[in-house]
Amino acid sequence: METVILAVVIAVVVLCALGGLIVGSRRRKSLPPPPPKTPDITAPPAEPHVGDEAETPRDEPRRTIEEVDLPGGPAPVVVEEPPVVEAPAIEIPEPTAGRLVRLRTRLSRSQNALGKGLLTLLSREHLDDDTWEEIEDTLLTADVGVQPTQELVERLRERVRVLGTRTPEELRGLLREELLQLIGTDADRTVKTEPEDRKPGIVMVVGVNGTGKTTTTGKLARVLVADGRTVVLGAADTFRAAAADQLQTWGERVGAYTVRGPEAGDPASVAFDAVKEGKEMGVDVVLIDTAGRLHTKTGLMDELGKVKRVVEKHAPLDEVLLVLDATTGQNGLVQARVFAEVVDITGIVLTKLDGTAKGGIVVAVQRELGVPVKLVGLGEGADDLAPFEPEAFVDALIGD
Repeated sequence: METVILAVVIAVVVLCALGGLIVGSRRRKSLPPPPPKTPDITAPPAEPHVGDEAETPRDEPRRTIEEVDLPGGPAPVVVEEPPVVEAPAIEIPEPTAGRLVRLRTRLSRSQNALGKGLLTLLSREHLDDDTWEEIEDTLLTADVGVQPTQELVERLRERVRVLGTRTPEELRGLLREELLQLIGTDADRTVKTEPEDRKPGIVMVVGVNGTGKTTTTGKLARVLVADGRTVVLGAADTFRAAAADQLQTWGERVGAYTVRGPEAGDPASVAFDAVKEGKEMGVDVVLIDTAGRLHTKTGLMDELGKVKRVVEKHAPLDEVLLVLDATTGQNGLVQARVFAEVVDITGIVLTKLDGTAKGGIVVAVQRELGVPVKLVGLGEGADDLAPFEPEAFVDALIGD
């Protein structure tokens, strides 16, 4: 019996072991993939909408393109145009007729040393020798010069002795007559710019450094334009920096053309070209501004003579104006003498005659050179250059 039970137990154990082997082998085998599912079919995406036109038409009114606000973008690039350089406005100079009378207040500043001083001395009840010496000193201090002073004192003594009793009005009239005779009223003081046989008239401006030649040339251009003339300017001062620019600015103000050359160039060449240009343009006057030069420098003075000779290859000079500073007194006379030896001076321009200037220089320089004062400068204004009028000048000196 026990044997049977043992056999049954062994059989059960063997069967369990075999079952485990079979199950293990099945697990080691890869299972086949599950069958694919049927994919879900979805509708394609809708077309993207662009503005109102892609939408389903609506009943509301549509906006025009002017009513649609455009999105803001970057600011447009503004291309700046180069500034337009406007030509300077042409000025209308003040008429020259009676200009010295209108500037009488400025001119009369110099009357204290000469006119009023003489009137005060002549008004004394007794004119003894000491008084006449004071009168003589007053004239010399006013730069009248030795010889003209002696002549004037002699005539005054004679006329006062004959006159006897002297009222202020009689003394003023007496002094006016004698000063006019001393200055001279018969000289031709017009600036020669209208030659009879040709065009243009040629004027050369000379002088030492610092007398105001370039400014005087520019102001003279205004005087001529005010009198109805057309002008070409020649910037023959090639040594001083910006002299040509300064002269050109003066010319542009009144519509005058300026001929200029390279800095430190040959001034005679510039002067020659200026006259040539003036002929081609058919203008009335050519004004040539020369470089300032010390009267003691022989080489520079010789060069001035060269400028004159080169210009005269076109035509003779009609005027050579010497510009003198009225405040330099007797030193100005020395300068005038040397310039007159190099070029033929035909007229004098006295600048800075207002203020500290002594009116007697008008008499002295005319006596020294034998040529008349033709123009006087009475200030810094553009129209302060005036034709010299002896009567207006004397009236300003002695006052009302």
